[in-house]
Amino acid sequence: MRFGLFLLLPLVLAACRTTPVVLDTAQPFHEALAARTNVLGLAKGSEAERAAVARVKEFFSVMTEESVRRLTRQVYAPEAYLNDTLKSLSGAAAIEDYFIATVRNAESVTVRFEDVAESGGNYYFRWVMDTRLQKLRPGQTIRTIGITLVRFDAQGRVVLHQDFWDSTAGVFEHVPGVGTAIRGIKAKF
Repeated sequence: MRFGLFLLLPLVLAACRTTPVVLDTAQPFHEALAARTNVLGLAKGSEAERAAVARVKEFFSVMTEESVRRLTRQVYAPEAYLNDTLKSLSGAAAIEDYFIATVRNAESVTVRFEDVAESGGNYYFRWVMDTRLQKLRPGQTIRTIGITLVRFDAQGRVVLHQDFWDSTAGVFEHVPGVGTAIRGIKAKF
């Protein structure tokens, strides 16, 4: 009986705690957002705004190694921040390297944009992504949906890119072993 009480002691002490513990996984995004709040964006309805939105759409529509090399530094500012839920990166060079590695490991990556909205200098791209991965479900297309929040600088380059999508459905559910565990956890909720 004493042993059982000893095991419960940490739970009782944790329940008595007055200050809740918060694991803030969004902290890097909020820091990047705060660092870019004073960035001069684009005039709403301007040709520069239309061109910047078009560059983002072109970049992701059909990604290849060649297109990533050609377009990354036109689309992303040198100090850009990107978080796609799989990885957080800073700088156009790191973003380019990441996307090159991504397309090298994929048979194809295509994005169809369904909507773009602007609010307060933030642009929200709603999309459907089709990915064919070489090592996960080869020959099969994995389709996911998501929204990307983008902020542009005065030159129309992305300074902030935050994706909101279910990366478990897009990638991790297709990893042998891991996928079974994730699907089992999701089924319980």
